[in-house]
Formats: sequence, C-alpha cells, structure tokens
Amino acid sequence: MEAAARGARIFAMTGTLVRAAKASDAEALVAMRCLLWPESLDEEHKREIEAELNGEATSTLPKETLVSVDEDGELTGFLEVGLRSHADGCDSRQPVGYVEGWFVVEARRGRGLGAKLMRAAEDWARARGCREMASDALIDNGGSQQAHAALGFEVVDRCVTFRKAL
Repeated sequence: MEAAARGARIFAMTGTLVRAAKASDAEALVAMRCLLWPESLDEEHKREIEAELNGEATSTLPKETLVSVDEDGELTGFLEVGLRSHADGCDSRQPVGYVEGWFVVEARRGRGLGAKLMRAAEDWARARGCREMASDALIDNGGSQQAHAALGFEVVDRCVTFRKAL
C-alpha cells in the first residue's frame, strides 16, 4: 500500500526526504534492521518488513516505518513508530506514540537525520491523537540515550530484566 493511501505525510528537508517506507525499500530496511537488532535472524527481519510493506497487519495497533532518503535515493535511516495502549511514565488514559526502532547509517550520524526521522514520527503520532511519545534503549547503549536526551526525551525508569529456564 503506498504512503499516500495510508495517509502518511512526506517531510522534505535539505538534502533529505523522510517518507513512509515502500516495497522497493525492503532490501535496505532488512540490512539496517540486521545492524540494529543483530540477535534476530535475517529471515525474520525480511518476513516482518515484507508483511508490513504488503499491508498485512503486524500489530493490533497502527504502526508505520519511516525512512530517510538522500538526494541520490539511498536510504540513510529508518524509524519504526507505533501506537501503544500505555508506556512507562506516560498518561495511561490515552494511547502513546512509541519508537519501536530507530537507526541511522553510521556514516550519516551526527547530521540531524535521526532528529528529522523523530519529528516525522512525532507528527505521525500527533495525527493519531497522541500527546506523548515514548521509547526505550538498552542500558549500555549510551549513544541512543544521548540521542533521545538531545531530542527532549527524559528517563522515566531503569530496570534489569531477568529470565530463568525451567
């Protein structure tokens, strides 16, 4: 399904376009997702991207993958944004926009592309009635924590997650 049909806005910035992902972006998106989430199998990333880009519901709540594209048409980053019924530190009486994944190609970092993607995601969430945006980062991912802080996010919790095989 094309971005216009899904009601997505297109954000043009100097030298960079931020838009909803489309089918022709699948290969580049899979490669970037593999860098962001290396613990998942390439095939799993491919299945998830293809399902979303083919308009198949991958969640019970709305979700969108936004991409940044340079003047040569090369994908330089992505941000997966969705709605959640609640998020830590947010008003539980209304849905919240949630950053499910956020990635900028290493050679392009520090140039404001992540901020452009985030502004587009915030607009997407506002258009769906959200008044708050939430996200998370691994405790040892200082770069992500700094990027979030630079864009106005505040830490609301820190935790260690446990598991035990039975």
